[in-house]
Amino acid sequence: MYNPFSLRGKTILITGASSGIGRSTAVECSRLGARCVITGRNAERLQQTMDALVGEGHLQVIADLAITEEIDSLVSGIPAIDGLVNNAGVGFNKPISFVSQSDLERVFQANTFAPMLLTKAILRKKKLNKQGSIVFTSSVSAFGSNYGRSVYGASKSAIMAYMHYCARELAEKQIRVNAVHPAMTETPLIYSGTLTEEDRQKDMAQYPLKRYAKPEEIAYAIIYLLSDAASWTTGTSLIVDGGLSLL
Repeated sequence: MYNPFSLRGKTILITGASSGIGRSTAVECSRLGARCVITGRNAERLQQTMDALVGEGHLQVIADLAITEEIDSLVSGIPAIDGLVNNAGVGFNKPISFVSQSDLERVFQANTFAPMLLTKAILRKKKLNKQGSIVFTSSVSAFGSNYGRSVYGASKSAIMAYMHYCARELAEKQIRVNAVHPAMTETPLIYSGTLTEEDRQKDMAQYPLKRYAKPEEIAYAIIYLLSDAASWTTGTSLIVDGGLSLL
């Protein structure tokens, strides 16, 4: 059956695959025929993702991408890939006047430096096939100015800028580079902060579609950018926000 979004025959590396958007992306990629290489820090949760994958030939690698040596070990131990989903990251919410240097280092290490260094390692070791695709999970916070989101938003703005430079440099190799910018998504990350359930309900009411995204709805956007359906799409920021940017 004709399907331009098929990933059959492609090998995709997904970081942060132990939960949330990363897990949904891995599962949906496998359902569309991809061989998935999944990575995360939590062995138990990563195994749960592995168990949910469809098909055979998938690979899981435990790695902490905050540690350069583990990035190098990860890249050395995987096969050549057709797609890289730089999804791993952390949330953060704190007023500017209370932000510490350690906060900055932790958030930028996870959200900005780690995906930059992983992308570099993949390219240096020639692990990304020609006509491959790199997708960064950024955030609508890269464009916005919500209270308490300065550090998180800055880390995602930086990765968006990096995506643009990657897209320009790698175009000559026929490698496409794009970013997906979700708004609030129903993942464990949004329940690990300081928002109460009442706060969440009030926030949801501001969205034109009156709800947060499901993880698979963000995964579908990532899959589009991985697939041959997006073969002429590079340097793009795909906003998936339930209409929030209309406000």
